[in-house]
Parts: sequence; C-alpha cells; structure tokens
Amino acid sequence: MSTKRLTAGVLAVLMAAAVLAALLPAGGSARSGATFKAALISDVGHFNDKSFNQSQLAGLNLAKRKLKVQTLAIQSNNSSDYIPNLTSAIRQNSNLVISAGFLMAGALQTVAAQFPDTNFAITDDTVSSAFGDFKGADVHNIEGLTYATQQNSYLIGCMAAMVTKAAKGKQVIGVVGGIKIPPVDVFLAGYEAGAKKCVPSTTVLKGYSQDFVKQDLCKNVAENEIQGGAHVVFAVAGLCGLGALSAAKDHGIWGVGVDRDQSFLGTYILTSAVKRVDIGVFNAIKGAKAGKFKGGSNAVFNLKNNGVALGKISPKLKGRLRKQILAKVAVLRKQIISGKIKVPTSVS
Repeated sequence: MSTKRLTAGVLAVLMAAAVLAALLPAGGSARSGATFKAALISDVGHFNDKSFNQSQLAGLNLAKRKLKVQTLAIQSNNSSDYIPNLTSAIRQNSNLVISAGFLMAGALQTVAAQFPDTNFAITDDTVSSAFGDFKGADVHNIEGLTYATQQNSYLIGCMAAMVTKAAKGKQVIGVVGGIKIPPVDVFLAGYEAGAKKCVPSTTVLKGYSQDFVKQDLCKNVAENEIQGGAHVVFAVAGLCGLGALSAAKDHGIWGVGVDRDQSFLGTYILTSAVKRVDIGVFNAIKGAKAGKFKGGSNAVFNLKNNGVALGKISPKLKGRLRKQILAKVAVLRKQIISGKIKVPTSVS
C-alpha cells in the first residue's frame, strides 16, 4: 500500500471518529447523556377532574420545571385505553411510566411483565401486599405510591360531627364514594371512625356512584343522603364528586373536598381531604432520575410526612366553635402520628 493511500485511509478513520464524537454527548456515550423522560397515564377520571388526576399532572409538570426532565402525559378515556397508553409511553422512550390509579393495576401488571427493563410506578396501590393486585407477580420494576387517607379523613369526620352537633339538628352526615375500591373505602372508614370518636351518636350515610366521571350520578347519591338528614357531604369520587358538592351547595349545607384543596369552589367547603399525589409523582420521578428507583417497594405518605393533610378551613366556621374544632383536631392529629390512635382502613 502506498504512503498516499495509507494517509488517506487514516484521515478517513479520523474524520469518522470526529463525526461520531460530535454526535455523542459529552460523557462519551449516547446513554449517559440521554435526557430523562417521565410519563403519566391517567385513569378514566381524566386530567381535568379538579382532583385526583389533575393533581398528579401538576406533579408531573413540577418535575418538568424543577428537575428539567422531559414529560409525557397521556389521558385514558376508557379502561380499554390503559394497555395501549402504557405501551405508547414505553415506545416513546419513557424511563419511568406512572399509572395514575388503582384501577390500572391489572393493565400495569401485564405491561410491566412484557417490559422488565422499564421502570413503573402506580398511585394508590401497594406492590407488596394489602390489596393483592400484584400478589405473586414480579414487581422488581414497579413502585407503589400509597396514601394513608384514613388519617386526614378521621380528622374531617370529627369536624363534620362537631359542626352537625352545633347545628342542633339530626346527628347525620354523609359521604359519597365513587367506585367501591380500597382507595375510596379508606377515606370512608376514617371519616366514620373520626365522626364517632368525637360525637358517638353520629349516623354516617355512605353511598357510591360507581363512577368517577359523571357528576349527575354523584349528585343523585348526595341528594338521597341530604334527604336522609345529612348536614355535611364528603365527596370521594374525583370529577364525579363535584356533583355531590354541587348538591351540598344547593341545599346550603357543608361540603368536603377531596385530593386537592377544593376551597376554590366556595366557602361552603368546610375543608378538604388533601392527598399529595402531586408530591408522590414528583418524588417518584426525582428518585428514578437520580438512579434511586425503588422497585418492589412502597412509598408511604401520611400525616407525619405531610403526604396527607387538611385543606383550607372555611372562613364561615367562626368563633368559639372554630377554636373548639381546631383544638380537637390538633390533639387527634398528634395521637394518630404517635400511634395512639389506629385508624381503620376498611368500611364497617
């Protein structure tokens, strides 16, 4: 081979190397410098529910701003969308795919088994025991995001019972659940237990719309409870729950919001059972991006770590009664955090 041809060959190799170097990120490999992408798949409640799904979307958007990650939000309009939407997120190179609720557990188990190298998280379900959706499944690539909403609901049940007693009418309060599943029942269990702790004679009317979207269904359940004497209606049904709260407003009684602080609906909202699913989503993304994904385990959010809380207290609750209620709630909160009070998680 001539010197001229050898030199040309060396130059060609060097030029190819230079081009490859230009295409690769500074770390020397395409993988090490790749942008992290997090995806959130809604359940059938939709991202505009002013509650559960919308709060998780806020967490995704917070991660985009604070963590500088790419994000992908895909709305499910029907349960049949779950598997296609989860798969679509994976095909779009998402590093972490978050299922927005308990209803998606079956679909997630199927997809996670098909894509063992992708990391997943699910809101409102445990991957290690309790509800049993993942019993016997390989969950090394799934993290559960769980919320002790029985705790803040206990405090709200006490509040509801106390305002009802002060009204000197029938000692009846109500709660409207969406679909009867454990993450809904846990609210109802805490609410009833807290009411009976503070005013043992309280009757708690419980009903289900069996839906998370159609507001008229929740409104009908609430109307029945109000006809039954309820002085307070607690809505635990996402977008559907707005119908129950609307009924409370129409009848001039107290409403209680859920998931987000729903005091924006009006001063008739006594308070809200805030569930920080936004922080759950954010923390899951933060951990996965940092290489600290905790597959096979559950993150637990409760009163102690402010993962569940009370929303704004209505300014209509005034004077001595307000002071009495807030003082009682403060005592109960400390007792729950210390473990002195064990709040039930299943409906009686």
